[in-house]
Amino acid sequence: METVPVTSDAVRSAMACFATGVVVITASGPSGPVGMAVNSFTSVSLDPPLVLFCASHSSNTWPWIKAAGHFCANVLSARQEGLARAFAARGDRYLGVAHHRGVSGAPVLDNAHAHVDCEIAEEHDAGDHIVVFGRVLDVSMDWGRSPLLFYRSRYWLL
Repeated sequence: METVPVTSDAVRSAMACFATGVVVITASGPSGPVGMAVNSFTSVSLDPPLVLFCASHSSNTWPWIKAAGHFCANVLSARQEGLARAFAARGDRYLGVAHHRGVSGAPVLDNAHAHVDCEIAEEHDAGDHIVVFGRVLDVSMDWGRSPLLFYRSRYWLL
């Protein structure tokens, strides 16, 4: 194992060794649905049910999600790499994307592996990101689907 100086590139490389699921965070904005891809999403508590995701301070989408006061974490399935790429890029992310309104009012993406619909409970600054905690209002999952994974800066199938 190689030890290297702690730099942002070194930390990014080390974290690339950690496989994550791919999640699209969606919300209802004043001009329509908004969303962004994240790989920093996790369960925090079962009682009360809380999850978290991290948004970059430089995100153009986070302010719209914050203003909405709610979000849906859409856990992408293995066949949704195109959605992951679309929601990670700039532009019309919803072009041709089938979705419906969830309990919170946030868009729920069709054919995802799971959905966790939330209201924003709190947020905390953490370095160059904001840690957003969501109180879970509704969940659904499709056990017949496999998840999309992100590992070593590439998409993988389980």
